[in-house]
Amino acid sequence: MQNAEVDVVVITKNSERILRKCLNSVYVNLPVKTLIIVDGYSTDKTLSIVDDFQKKYGNVLLILDKGNRATARQKGLDKVSTDWFVFVDSDVVLCDGWFEKAQKYVQEDVGAIWGIEVWSTIRDLSVLKIFLWLTRKIFEVRGGTHDTLVRRDSIVGMRIPSNLHVFEDAYIKDWIEKKGWKVVACYNPFCIHHRAQDVYTLKGSIEILAEVFRYGSLRLLGRLFFLSGFYVAYVTYQFLSNK
Repeated sequence: MQNAEVDVVVITKNSERILRKCLNSVYVNLPVKTLIIVDGYSTDKTLSIVDDFQKKYGNVLLILDKGNRATARQKGLDKVSTDWFVFVDSDVVLCDGWFEKAQKYVQEDVGAIWGIEVWSTIRDLSVLKIFLWLTRKIFEVRGGTHDTLVRRDSIVGMRIPSNLHVFEDAYIKDWIEKKGWKVVACYNPFCIHHRAQDVYTLKGSIEILAEVFRYGSLRLLGRLFFLSGFYVAYVTYQFLSNK
């Protein structure tokens, strides 16, 4: 993959909070051929920020979608033209040298390389160690698209079910592995995940759990239940700290 360019797929909706930092990290750390933005009709400054990057780099493709994460992600995939591409979430910032670090894991049998996420609020080293271990375990169950390098051949023929507003990332991971490709999870590269502050409120936590139970299969929910205790404890701690 030396000197290869990659398309980058970013899903947005009212993402102004971190989007500029996110896209700056994309252009600094990835050899971008086309930045494919799929936007859910944002009403904040998201599209203005996207336009700024189009004016600066001239390689932004904007697609509008009224659906959900599954339909938006599929629309982005349909526009990918490079042999490898990268999923980047709109609220993450890539680490320095992300692409060079990810290339070290590229092998003939590898279909995807996932860089771990680190929540921006974590400061304690012991908490971070537990978080990283559990996050990687959870990825093994449900996948993830925060910062993921994907071989286009590994998803040929895939159509993400349009009802998967949550767990569309699990579907992608399962598809790649069922086609005989390896999905590599690693600690480096990584991204810093700037989760919205309402995640650390009781209302926000309940809304996320409701989404998971609405869209998650019993198989996934059962396997994730025991792994997610630390996340629940950490969110509870953040909620109490923010009161």
